[in-house]
Amino acid sequence: MITLALVLAGGAATGCGGRATTHHKPGTSHEQASGTAGTLLDVTDLAGHKLREVPAEGAPEVRLVVRPDSEDGWNLQLAVKNFRFTPDSTGGAALTGAGHAHLELDGRKLARLYGPWFHLSAAQVPEGEHTLTVRLYADDHTAWAVSGKPVEATAALTAAAPGASGGHGHGSAPPSAQPDPPASEQADRTVTITVRDGKVTPAPARTELRRGERVALRVTSDRADTLHVHGYDKEVALPAGQEATLTLTADRTGLFEVETHESRLVLTQLLVR
Repeated sequence: MITLALVLAGGAATGCGGRATTHHKPGTSHEQASGTAGTLLDVTDLAGHKLREVPAEGAPEVRLVVRPDSEDGWNLQLAVKNFRFTPDSTGGAALTGAGHAHLELDGRKLARLYGPWFHLSAAQVPEGEHTLTVRLYADDHTAWAVSGKPVEATAALTAAAPGASGGHGHGSAPPSAQPDPPASEQADRTVTITVRDGKVTPAPARTELRRGERVALRVTSDRADTLHVHGYDKEVALPAGQEATLTLTADRTGLFEVETHESRLVLTQLLVR
């Protein structure tokens, strides 16, 4: 009981950096100058992460391949060289040629990637022409860079209107099919949160769950951000002024913080028993 009280008191007061959580290893934080790999630069990428400069010879490389999926959206392949995905050590020190990737659509972050394959659903891409970007990051969330530029790759993507003729339909359902119920209706618990002017409503508290329950986090933010659940490493983009829902199954016990990545606001704590 004493240990739990201490964790709750320390976790709810601050954002992502400067504390031990289920996401970061003790003593580490986002964009920390940790490890001996490369040189930490003062400049940042467009997402605000500091660059970690390494020599061109032997530096991480990435190439993005986009293939239409036969049922819905696209399958993305990150062909990497001198790099390995290390989901188990995310939040730790930067190690040469290790880490994860970010996926962006027209400069807006869609997801964090922990492997070479990712399915992009048609629902995530508005009609029209777009640019996909993947960028490689170290475990401490600094961006790998060569000659002052982030290690990244881009690909063009054109999304047709739903139900348009030709192609594979990008997931449009047959007339007789019934659409899936909203994610919040599939959940056992729904938590609705609003972020406005840097304030969280309702005030951050603890959400208690039984192991195996599904919880839907419905968040509306007045600024573009990313919703992240520590420990589960689940996240979803928060478009400014639009509600976004992240649904997950609480399949592990413990105390897990839910926060916004850019503004570093704690939204709630999931206590799974």
